[in-house]
Amino acid sequence: MRSLFQGYLNTSLILRVSIALVLGVAVGMIGGQQAADWLAPFGDLLLRLLKFLIVPIVLFTLMVGINQANLGSMGRVGRKLFGFYVLTTALAIVVGLAVASLFKPGSGMVLNEGTKVAVPDNPGIASVLLSIVPDNIFTAFTELNLLGIIFIAIVFGIALLKLRESEAHSELGEHLYKVVEALNEITLKVMTGVLQYVPVGVFAIVAKTAGEQGVATILALGDMVMVLYIALAVHLVVYCLLMRVSGVRLREFFREARTPMATAFATQSSSGTLPLTLDAARRLGIPKRIYGFSLPLGATINMDGAAIRIAISAVFAANVVGIPLDLMTMAEIVLIGTLTSIGTAGVPGAGIVMIATVFAQVGLPIETVALLVSIDALVGMGATGLNVTGDLVATAVIARSERKYAQEPAGASAQAQTE
Repeated sequence: MRSLFQGYLNTSLILRVSIALVLGVAVGMIGGQQAADWLAPFGDLLLRLLKFLIVPIVLFTLMVGINQANLGSMGRVGRKLFGFYVLTTALAIVVGLAVASLFKPGSGMVLNEGTKVAVPDNPGIASVLLSIVPDNIFTAFTELNLLGIIFIAIVFGIALLKLRESEAHSELGEHLYKVVEALNEITLKVMTGVLQYVPVGVFAIVAKTAGEQGVATILALGDMVMVLYIALAVHLVVYCLLMRVSGVRLREFFREARTPMATAFATQSSSGTLPLTLDAARRLGIPKRIYGFSLPLGATINMDGAAIRIAISAVFAANVVGIPLDLMTMAEIVLIGTLTSIGTAGVPGAGIVMIATVFAQVGLPIETVALLVSIDALVGMGATGLNVTGDLVATAVIARSERKYAQEPAGASAQAQTE
């Protein structure tokens, strides 16, 4: 038994996760709902372990990252990140519209009369922006308000950097920084242990999903699922082109990125996969000052997979009601979808909120969303996998663009502000 367990630990994580994915599908299809119910707690445990790590890993990683950089470089990285996120989100919607227009999912289907779907209220962009600043520092942690946690980490990280730069309190600041750095290292040690359970949890989650969905559900709306995954693959090619142009080594990138990609695919949670995404960035040699900021932010607002889902759902709805989208409507979907995918990210039921918001703006029937509920998990798996991939791509590309600034000292911000 000990030798078997040691062999498990010595096997590469991605191989274990890949085997878990295959076995999970097989067990779920064979065992059905009974297997899904029995294995559900093991999958829930993985999600709990990953969420358990989110607060300390985001808080300490970001604070340490800020203190390894300076305010000038943070502002520069932030501008690049926001521009990259908006550009790739818009591209994702264009790709989704193009692929869906080519394959025409939903053609021939009819919307049943009286079909309804419960759509959560859209909180609006003002509410989302206000949620960035938590009214209670503790509720930001307990409610897992990722934008609020990022805000707290940035504020206290900058304050710590200023403390280290001050003449009166520099020694105190250095001691405090060492404590934060030590807490960050402890968190990484805990994460190393959690990683060993990832394949078990992935197996349970995939088996549960396959058992609940079944073959009949997949075949019923198979064309919609197929079109979505074709669009995701096309956008992945776009990522590869962006990385090649930027000088990122694709083989090395995907070697480290495949574990968080597979885990995101299984768990359907960008924020839940965040500990693994941060670990992949570290293994890629990306500076902590960059990935400590870009990945938590990306897990919250960068949703390229969700953007593709919006585009394909719009074409699907138009085909169901027999009203093809014109170029002006498609342009409107690109604009509204880009803003919506960023503005409603992190909201409960965000996928439905995004689709319903876009449908309402361009005059498509929201009731068509009900047709997609049965394949929501299958669609969400691929979309989440691409979301996490996009976060890592943005981080890797921006890290390459920041190489010429690598020698900037951490205390250069004060000097830069006086010049």
